[in-house]
Amino acid sequence: MSSALDIGLLGLLLGLAAAVIFMRSSFAAVCAFIAYGLLLTLAWLQLRGIDVALTEAAIGGGLTGAMLIGAASRLRRAPAAVPAHPATIGFAALAGAGTAVVLTACVLALPDPAPTLAPLVAQNIAATGVNNAITAVLLAFRSMDTLLEAIVLLFALVGVWSMAPDAAWPGRPGLRQSALPNGIYAYIARLLPPIGLVVAAYIFWVGADAPGGKFQGATIFAAMWLLIIAAGLSDVPPVGARWLRVALITGPLTFIAVGLYGIGSAGAFLGLPEAIAKPLIVVIELALLPTLTLILALLIPGPPQRALEP
Repeated sequence: MSSALDIGLLGLLLGLAAAVIFMRSSFAAVCAFIAYGLLLTLAWLQLRGIDVALTEAAIGGGLTGAMLIGAASRLRRAPAAVPAHPATIGFAALAGAGTAVVLTACVLALPDPAPTLAPLVAQNIAATGVNNAITAVLLAFRSMDTLLEAIVLLFALVGVWSMAPDAAWPGRPGLRQSALPNGIYAYIARLLPPIGLVVAAYIFWVGADAPGGKFQGATIFAAMWLLIIAAGLSDVPPVGARWLRVALITGPLTFIAVGLYGIGSAGAFLGLPEAIAKPLIVVIELALLPTLTLILALLIPGPPQRALEP
């Protein structure tokens, strides 16, 4: 049964991937991409990668899908693009096929068994004090990558904001949303957030010892905030707000501060002394949570479009 499910899931993934590439309608391609992300979540669950599945559902299918829907709606209002030359299309197809062949050859050329650091991680994971292997790897064994990911997300938000017209800077991103005060949308926006906040806090807090963590919790926090904004119960903060800018840099700066502390206490940047490794990991996660929540939520409205009210 499991084998049949895996084969069927693989077939659907390949079919949706092809649909994303070949569909002529941008909106239909985005819908196929979101479905692809949700099926990929099931694939990660089949591989017992619960943390990766949660991240894929939240960011891969959810956040990215919402951003692509916004991009598709803007493309509809843009002037029609000049069709690409057949030679350009052919070159792109050959380049993509060649890349796929090279990657496949590299994977098949790996020795059997493939090289892995899993035994070394398993031998030293107890020193981190956390029971969730994913959290230990992200914040102890490859913490530099995690730090850079947080900084890249911050730069991505700054890049989105930089596309604002001068007249709208430093105003509010997106357009003002509204809904019927007594309508179903406003009702849902009042009902779901308290539940979502509890779920997000739980998923974040158990991340040290069970599947979950900052990215998954921050995505749910951001989704609840966006629901409130979309119902017109709140508004997006102006990009020039001092508290917003402080909150956006607090996470990466705290991460860097812990890394500098590791130079003196553990002999390496981002080194974690064994005696306080888990508290330091929790401090990093707590500092990154509001930063990631704000970034993920503010990427959706896009650049500032409204000047501040006089």
